[in-house]
Amino acid sequence: MKKSTWALPLLLTILISSCGPSHQVTSSWVSPEAKASAKTYNTIFIAVLSQNQSAKNIIEEDLAKAARARGYKAIKSSEVFAPNFTKDQADKAVILAKVRELGCDAILTSALIDKTSETRYNPGTVAYSPYMGYGGYGFGGYYGYMYPAMYSTPGYYTTEKTYFIETNLFDVASEKMIYSVQSKAYDPSTITAFSRDYCEAITQQFTKDLRAH
Repeated sequence: MKKSTWALPLLLTILISSCGPSHQVTSSWVSPEAKASAKTYNTIFIAVLSQNQSAKNIIEEDLAKAARARGYKAIKSSEVFAPNFTKDQADKAVILAKVRELGCDAILTSALIDKTSETRYNPGTVAYSPYMGYGGYGFGGYYGYMYPAMYSTPGYYTTEKTYFIETNLFDVASEKMIYSVQSKAYDPSTITAFSRDYCEAITQQFTKDLRAH
């Protein structure tokens, strides 16, 4: 099948395919127009809306690699705009004009919309080594044996963070949102791991939604 015959359902399956249980999709939405349309897309503008430039670069690169592997042209926002373009709240018209100038027909955005932290106390543990021969001991003998036979590790506090992410796909010509996925990540160990798990989670959701339509 030639790429030119691929419609929206196949466009939405371009994302990365590695497994990550720490990321969970919470909801998704497909526009009625997208369900009914056979419109094809060829060039995707990828924009991770984050002030963390390192995270932005890693996630945009992962998404772009996946798109290119499927035969699409992918253009990252970090290749086009200065690192602080979202911080400066660049005019929407300026951004869209550039996206259209580059020949993009779809825009994929990713944004952190909320973050929560929860501190938990993990109680210590106590180990016991039994000895059945102290039946005739007085307190001194019993204490002398039992004190070293029992030991503990102290309790400690941990802080768990949950990140809430929204991923949207827009049609450039109409500027309308055609797909949206909300997801959350639990305590990602590194941005690389987060990017992998995030992309896998939304890829699975795209596939599930598109099978249903």
